[in-house]
Amino acid sequence: MERRQFLKKAGAAGVGGAAVATTLAAPAIAQGRKEMVIVSSWGRDFPGLGTSAQRFAKRVTDATDGRITTQYFSAGERVGAFDVFDEVASGNAQAYISADYYWKGKHPGFAFFTSVPFGLTYTEMGAWIHFLGGQQLWDELAGDFGLKCLPVGNTGCQPGGWFNKEIETVDDLKGLKMRIPGLGGDVIAKVGGSPVSLPGGQIYENLVSGAIDATEWVGPWNDYFLKLYEAAKYYYFPGMHEPGGFVALGMNASWWGGLTDGERFIIESVAIQESELMMSETNANNSIYLKRMIDEHGVKLRIFNDDIYEAFGEAAQAVSEEAAAHSDLANRIYLSFLAARSNVGGWMKLADVGYSTKRNTVLGI
Repeated sequence: MERRQFLKKAGAAGVGGAAVATTLAAPAIAQGRKEMVIVSSWGRDFPGLGTSAQRFAKRVTDATDGRITTQYFSAGERVGAFDVFDEVASGNAQAYISADYYWKGKHPGFAFFTSVPFGLTYTEMGAWIHFLGGQQLWDELAGDFGLKCLPVGNTGCQPGGWFNKEIETVDDLKGLKMRIPGLGGDVIAKVGGSPVSLPGGQIYENLVSGAIDATEWVGPWNDYFLKLYEAAKYYYFPGMHEPGGFVALGMNASWWGGLTDGERFIIESVAIQESELMMSETNANNSIYLKRMIDEHGVKLRIFNDDIYEAFGEAAQAVSEEAAAHSDLANRIYLSFLAARSNVGGWMKLADVGYSTKRNTVLGI
């Protein structure tokens, strides 16, 4: 589908969204059936983020044989893309699907459960969350806001973004207005840029109009369907800001506590399955759509040079330490994250990275 069709759908749905808000506000429990209203930060039918969230919602209902009936609302259909946290924390909806680094203003620890600059890859994030204490820390953080959070997707290692000019020195970043959320935005500020926070549906217009000079979104597959190649031609790799971006399923803690053990197990299982499916689907499509943008739309692929990446690294270290200084909990999240990056990352260097580097060299990939 075209980008404009996505925005049109979201806008049309948003007109009628308020009309149903009051009737869907409380969890409906009738004859053993429970209702799960899910609000999302993604556009309806948007390939990847949107379709993954919609697939998850359907599978919860299917897996429970209708005992949990989901009602899914994409960005703008019930609340705005950045309003889903408060909608669920207040109990007006039962769950959101979003990126938890959007809430770093509420607590900087949330950023670590999406992705942070020079952070963990998809494989490393999974190890940390599931087996090295990450989920327990996430539970503690989210619980302070009346939430229970789980991973429900991942976008993998993202590109560095789209730029309307070539970035050859650190000075080229000074004064640059770039759409980039989370701690990645703080890194851009540290090197002299001006980070801007925008939901996906507003990126294209702002880049075309010149309100922003650069943007990151997700990756070639998702970026293609926003038609970002029309607004900027320089596509930079590798991204430093999101090496393994988790998508979060945030649920109202009271509602979650009212489920049976079996219902919670099903939701957790479907979420884990969707994380794997989304990552696999993203990897399958990224190379296809990158080639299309280069061959059919004249996109120019560029690589950040070592000087720029070193500047990013220094800024990322400072930003992470500032986030850790926020509170005892933020510091414990940071130290746990660092331990996972060192231990799991060290193994990945020998195993996955070591193998793929040698394989690609020998085979000329």
